[in-house]
This record gives sequence, structure tokens and C-alpha cells, in this order.
Amino acid sequence: MSISSEHKPLGKQVTGSLHTLSPIVELNVGGEMYTTTLSTLKKHPGSKLAEMFTGQPKLRTDSEGRFFIDRPGTYFKYILEYLRSNQVPTQCIQDVYKEALFYDIEPLIKQLEDSPQIFGEMVARRQFLARVPNYSENIELMIRIARAEAVASRQSSVIVCVVRTEEDAARCQDALNSLDTDKKSVVKFGPWKAVPSISDLLDCIQMDVEAKGYKISFQPHVAEKGFRFKSHDFFYKFLFTWW
Repeated sequence: MSISSEHKPLGKQVTGSLHTLSPIVELNVGGEMYTTTLSTLKKHPGSKLAEMFTGQPKLRTDSEGRFFIDRPGTYFKYILEYLRSNQVPTQCIQDVYKEALFYDIEPLIKQLEDSPQIFGEMVARRQFLARVPNYSENIELMIRIARAEAVASRQSSVIVCVVRTEEDAARCQDALNSLDTDKKSVVKFGPWKAVPSISDLLDCIQMDVEAKGYKISFQPHVAEKGFRFKSHDFFYKFLFTWW
């Protein structure tokens, strides 16, 4: 079967000025198809999205001549709905926020940052974790230890020491020295100067490790040797389940 000469090849570069385009625009955003107007796309002149459709063409087209944007198409509908009606999305907030940042739609970014989900993550949780020394590095260290111990096992464990104050850190030192003598790896979090408790930090650790695709749980770690305090006040065992 012959191919029509009017069929446009994949990835054709648009020529000419966008000023000559029809006011109706067809888009292919990551495989999702949308139809809208130039005026809607250019509603916020300072945005990256408006810039895509201003002046000389900056986008390629798919085989049907639709402008192609290599972003998740699922969430573009929320971006488009905001541009059309100023309706701030109430679903998929985190994902829509990422897209709003990419398209640089400043009014939407600011409104999403006021939502409980983004506010809680950015202002509350992230600000807390920024006060926990080496938090991100310790998360990666936990994962490396768990992976190293996972050979021919369904689960591997990582001992975590969590101390909120300098006094707690001093009380734990004997236990840490003992575990080190026994050649047991321990990842130490804290101390920190912020309101959240040890329980709050444990929840954050689990949340951030799970966000990387791992299945984990934790429980108090009871030391085999006696210490001058209850070890489960500061020591926890994180279990990674592999299958």
C-alpha cells in the first residue's frame, strides 16, 4: 500500500512564523492529544509554554502535524484547565506542580505552593529535614548497606540510630562503639534543632526510602548487650523486603 504524499513524516520541523498558524492548535503531549487555542497557550507571556508558541517555531511535530511536547501528557490536562478557567487542580498535586515548574507558569506555581500538600512538603517537612545533618547522604548509605546484605536473602536489615539532642548522642556512644566492635554497620541520624520528634524522623526515613521504590518497615532494635539505657529508645532496625 502506498503512502499518501500528504502524510507528514515523524519529527518534521515547523517552518515559518507561528503568527501565520491557525488560532486552533493541536498538541501531542507525551502521547496524549489535546486541542486548544494559541491564546490559551500564550495566556501568561512570561511562561516557558507561551515562549514555545511565540515568534519562530521552537517545537517539532509528530507524523500528523501536531506540535509535540516531550512531557507527561496525563497532567497537561490540569495545566490546560488552569489556563482556560483559572481552576487550580485538586488532584495529582505533586505531579502537576512539577509540570507547572517545567512550563514556568508562575501564578499556578504560587497557588499550588499554597496547597496543603505542597506547603506541607516544602515548608514543613523539607525545612525540618534540612536541619537534620547529612539526611540525604544517610538515606543513600542505608540503601547501599541493605543492598550489600541482600545476597540470596528475602530481607536485609539496617540498624539506624536516631538521636534528637547532643545529650542523647553522648548516651548512645557506648552502644555505637560496641556495635562497631561487633562489625555491625549503623547509620546515625541527628541530632537536630527542630520541633519534630524521633517518631517523625522515622516516618520521613521510611517515606523517602519507599519513594525510591523500596519496600521497607522498621521496628525497635533491642541490643544483645546491656547498656545504661533502653536501646530501643534510639536504635531501630529497618527491614528491606526484596521479594
